[in-house]
Amino acid sequence: MPFVQTGFAGLLIFEPAVFEDSRGYFFESYNENVFREADIDIRFVQDNQARSSYGVLRGMHYQRPPYAQTKLVRVLEGAIWDVVADLRRSSPTFGQVYGLELSAENKKQLLVPAGFAHGYAVLSPTAEVFYKCDHFYQKASEGGIRYDDPDLQIDWKIDLSRAVISEKDLQLPAFRGLPEEF
Repeated sequence: MPFVQTGFAGLLIFEPAVFEDSRGYFFESYNENVFREADIDIRFVQDNQARSSYGVLRGMHYQRPPYAQTKLVRVLEGAIWDVVADLRRSSPTFGQVYGLELSAENKKQLLVPAGFAHGYAVLSPTAEVFYKCDHFYQKASEGGIRYDDPDLQIDWKIDLSRAVISEKDLQLPAFRGLPEEF
């Protein structure tokens, strides 16, 4: 089974079968049948790709209902520390954070259900991140939490004094004051 449980309902690590030989490697980064066999029925409608340099920190972002997004995140080049925070108030893991390294080398992917804030920090000289979404992006539905929220205490695995953070992300609100959206 290519899916690894994380202890957070619906948050899964996808480890595709990788076939290597003298020519290189091959793997299916996404196969709808593999997901359906694991009772994961998602219709992805949008692909996003971002390239960043070491120390870039993006997050923590989410889309509000009714445009809340499930994402399948992977790294095409380099490595990131990928982080999510559970915003689902009815969840036993509400307010908890989960992180793992995603890299071109380990080929792991993170399936992030709607109701999670998501972000990442670039660990390698550059990283190219690719993710599939099951809803189209809607600017009016944007939401987020500060990367350095004291309640979440996220370890980003980089020196935050040297982190490169957008002005928009610096203005995000604290976790504690978020309205009930999920």
